Formats: sequence, structure tokens, C-alpha cells
Amino acid sequence: MPRSRYKTLVDTLAADIRSGRLLPGTRLPTHRQLATSEGLALVTASRVYAELEAMGLVSGETGRGTFVREISLPPGHSVDQKDVAVGMVDLNFNYPAVPGQAELLRTALRQLALSGDLEALLRYQPHAGRQHERASIARHLQSRGLRVDAEQVLIVNGAQQGLAVALIALCKPGDVIAADALTYSGFKVLAEALHLEVVAIAVSEQGPDLQALEKLCRTRPVRAVYSMPTLHNPLGWVLSLAQREQLVAIARRHDLTLIEDAAYAFLVDNPPPPLADLAPERTIYVSGLSKNIATGLRVGFIAAPLPRVPALERVIRATTWNTPGVMTAIACGWLDDGTITLLEAQKRSDARARQALARDILRDLPCIGHQASYFLWLPLPEDARTDQVVVELMQQHIAVSIAEPFVVSAHVPHAIRIALGSVPMDVLREALLKVRQVVAAYS
Repeated sequence: MPRSRYKTLVDTLAADIRSGRLLPGTRLPTHRQLATSEGLALVTASRVYAELEAMGLVSGETGRGTFVREISLPPGHSVDQKDVAVGMVDLNFNYPAVPGQAELLRTALRQLALSGDLEALLRYQPHAGRQHERASIARHLQSRGLRVDAEQVLIVNGAQQGLAVALIALCKPGDVIAADALTYSGFKVLAEALHLEVVAIAVSEQGPDLQALEKLCRTRPVRAVYSMPTLHNPLGWVLSLAQREQLVAIARRHDLTLIEDAAYAFLVDNPPPPLADLAPERTIYVSGLSKNIATGLRVGFIAAPLPRVPALERVIRATTWNTPGVMTAIACGWLDDGTITLLEAQKRSDARARQALARDILRDLPCIGHQASYFLWLPLPEDARTDQVVVELMQQHIAVSIAEPFVVSAHVPHAIRIALGSVPMDVLREALLKVRQVVAAYS
């Protein structure tokens, strides 16, 4: 049986790309040009490029065409932490630390070892957490402008599990969730695993296009909105009070649940009230202690309307049963004695210093971000290709994030996200100088 012509063409183009006969960055003929030159139907030509894209060999870009990928860069690069090899300067992930944190942990462990309650920590905990620890977290959230009681708080194993718990409890496969066209990559991974349809809300540097969200809700059965109103990842915006009130009004008109991700909110001085305070009847607030203390301390929390708590608690029971007692005891002790307040102040100062350094070194480039953020979004020049820029940086032992893991819409912008919080300042300075050199070469 003769092999179909389009399959033969796919194999030929794939071989040319893998052998280097078609170099990375080569613009391929348009779908119509390919159809004409090969005597194919237009739909068949489109199928050729779709197969090559699925193989990770080309990328289609709205308004620009189809390009050969840099195949030495793995497809999906920067989604998983394993992509940062030993010896690389990590500008991909943020795990900010300040001097003395390890000693704080030693002291806390000593104090816990002398505690009369130690044996209780070795047993199963209540699914939502022990009542006095939920109260500690409620007081912490109240200091951030969120009026919430201990009964509304559930303790989880980090903010990522908090998001998973919220999505499992609130949604079923096939449900539609609206999210910013550029959003947190971990949310995308969860939505895909749970078979949820994520639809994009157009964005600007100032925030989501809320009129576009309104139109979306009129045409699609949107069930929930995933939002980062205070220090968006990756764009760094902080929504104004007016924007938050408009978002809440849309949610009430269309009976939407709001999922508020506040993982980086501690870095912002005096932000507007959380969505969960403006719309307490429909907002699930998720945060944790990975960024303001340490990523290894897997303690997070959810604050939810009381009617939602039983469903959330059932998911915790079905997945992890409860959060680790020892880690939660340490974290809540630090909440109560002011240690976390101190660490947050130190990290706000550290983030501002790193952001100022980055803005100074990259001053001629169009950086997007918040003055107290641990990351920058850097759109690339028109002639630059993200995969080539990332490979050049990898060759200089620098790892950054490409745009693709953050993209919800069909359009993948040529941009990189630079994490500033994981290396010493002198190493960061040298790495940023190399980033500037590589990117500026395309200007």
C-alpha cells in the first residue's frame, strides 16, 4: 500500500530539520505556498505542519509564519525543575532566601523537640488542620486585609496543592475556567491533568481585559476565573481597587467562582483588599509559605466561604489526608512569634534590590514587572527567536524560562521570564550582563 504523500513530506521535512539541512529559525513556506508547491490540498498542507509541530520540530506563530525550532532545546523547556542542570545559573525558578534562615530552622527544631506536644505531631492530624493552627493562619490573613475566621481556613501541603484541592472540589472534567492569557504555569499543568478547558482573557501590562472577560462569559459557560490580582506571575501587575471591583461585579453577574492565587502578594506594600475580602461569598483564596519562608517548607492554606469548606476538606482527605504535623507546627510558631513578618520585610527589601539591579543592567530593554517582584518578563526584539536566545544562554550556563509554559492563548509571544531570587547578587549581576549581551545582539 503506497505511503500517503503528506506522510512522506512530513518525514522529509523532519529529516531535513534533524540533520541540520533546515537550520533553526528558518521560516518555512506558508501553508498555501506549501500546498501549491507540493500539489496538496490546503487542509493537507496544514496537517503537515501540525504533525511537525506535535513532534517539536517547528513552531507556528500568529502573524509571522512557521519556523524551524531549535531542537537542542527540549519541547516544554522550563516547565519542570529538572530542566535546570547542575552547574547552571538558575534564573528559571525562584526560591528566595535571606541570611540566617537555616539557623532559624535549627532553633525551631530544638524548641519543638522540647515541646510537650511532640507526640501529637506524629499522629494523623485533622484533615483541615488543628484548630489552633487554623486560627494562627486566620490571624495572619487578617493582617493582610482578609476578614476570615479559623473555620474558613484549611491547611494544605503548599499553595500548589491548595490550587489542586480547589480545582478538584469545584470543577469537573470539561468545565471552562477563564485565566489571563499569560498565567502561572503550575495552574496550566493542573488544569490539563484535570481535563479542564482554560480560556484566555486578553492582557496588557496593567491587567486583564475585563470587558473581554464579560464578553467571554456571554458566549461560553465559564464556571470560574483564576486570578493573581496582587503581583501577577509572570507580568508583575497589581490590580487597582477599581479593577478588582469590576472583576467582582462580573463574577456576581455570571455567578462565577474566583480562585485567588496570592503566592507572591506578601511582596507588595499596602495593596488593595484581596478579592476574597471584596467577594467573600464566591472567592477561594490560596497561598502558602514557600516564597516568604522557604520552598522546602510545604505548608500552604486555603481560605474559603463556609459552605465550600466541607467539599475542600473531602479532597484533602482523599489526596494527602492532612498536612505534615511537624512542618505546620514550625510554620504556625513562626506566624505567632513574628518571624514570618520579619522574613517578609527582609525579602521585600531583597526583591526591590534585585529588581533595581536588573532594571539598571537591562535598562535599554523593554522589561515588564513590579518594583518589588522576584521576576521580570522580557519581550524579545522582533528578529529574535526565543528558542535560539534560550539555547545561547544555556551555552553560557544560564537557565531562563521561555514564554510557552505561561501561555493560555494560541499566540506564543517571543519573550523570556527571568527569575531573580535564586542566586547570590554577584552571580545575578554577571548572569544579567550575559542576558543583556545575548538579547541586545538581536536589536
